[in-house]
Amino acid sequence: MPAKWSGVLVVHSHGGPSLGTPKTSRNDEDIKRWAITVREGHAWAGSVFRQGGFAVTTAAEDTERVRRIFVDHVAKPRKTLLHGQSWGAMVATRAGELFPKSWDGILLTSGVVAGPTTYDFRLDLRALYQHLCNNHPRPTEPNYSLAIGMPADLKMTRAELALRANECLGTSTPAAQRTPVQAQKLKTIVDVLKIPERSVMSHLSWGTFSLQDVVTKNGGVSPFGNANVKYSGSSDDAKLNASIPRLQADPQAVARFAADVDYQGKFAVPVVSGHGIGDATVMVEGQSVLRQKMTASGKADQLVQVFVNSSEHSYWGDAHYPPLFEALLNWVEKGQKPTPTSISDRCKQLSSTNTADCKFQTDYAVKPIASRIFPR
Repeated sequence: MPAKWSGVLVVHSHGGPSLGTPKTSRNDEDIKRWAITVREGHAWAGSVFRQGGFAVTTAAEDTERVRRIFVDHVAKPRKTLLHGQSWGAMVATRAGELFPKSWDGILLTSGVVAGPTTYDFRLDLRALYQHLCNNHPRPTEPNYSLAIGMPADLKMTRAELALRANECLGTSTPAAQRTPVQAQKLKTIVDVLKIPERSVMSHLSWGTFSLQDVVTKNGGVSPFGNANVKYSGSSDDAKLNASIPRLQADPQAVARFAADVDYQGKFAVPVVSGHGIGDATVMVEGQSVLRQKMTASGKADQLVQVFVNSSEHSYWGDAHYPPLFEALLNWVEKGQKPTPTSISDRCKQLSSTNTADCKFQTDYAVKPIASRIFPR
């Protein structure tokens, strides 16, 4: 809490998910990153979540629990905002619907808001990588369905995975030193999946260890598949589609995963959602799903989406968040619904000494999620 409190509580749902046993140090990192919240005069509260990995509903419950702890033991706020960052936005969409009376407004930044579809992309990468590289697993190693990420009893470190990726794609090798074969394979991944070279390794890691965590929590069966996906963007799409590994999602696992992570868009309060246009970690096109869900639920008027001309995922810079908090509060308290232009203009007013710090792009129109993740 700041010494001079605005009376506003911001409850923060952190990104990730963090695999393994939760560590309290995670919140130390978050409050440093989001110190702008307290500098703006608002109280900040966050949970590290009691269960590591993909456990969205329990994380939403923990988000509500930390709000109650604040109210019961610290102070009673005049307004409470829910802030979901990255994967924490997936948590926030669940918390927003599970506990509709707890929040006065919802702010989502760089959010995972495309529901389960978000993770289909990681399976596509695993399948395409194996088609090109055939070393994860190697032919000499026990075979397994790529849809499970990796068997629970298989011990591989991220460093070992990075060595395999460098062996095939040259991901840790300067571009000028890659072999022509490595360069071509890496180009195929970039062209088909529409991701920058710099993010291939991180997505491959998530497609291994995060999918493993999801499947472990789903009883060892996978909610991911690509049986009917039609891939495009390679030098020979017919050959690619005939040769790429095909994987079948388990229907019960699909239902269990959706029940834990998905949302309907039936929010009882205003929602402001911001996203970096060049975000290579969580693609901006996921914002089209948020708009679609809230429109289908009759809540389209309660959503304002803003876009930032940035490739950053975790933090766009201090200039962007005060106008977002202020816009959401004015909407909640005064009924003044913001627009992308009003938020951008306010950012420049607050950053009058250096308006270049404000990178809101008010004319950006987000494309459908199907333009980035192959439908299935």
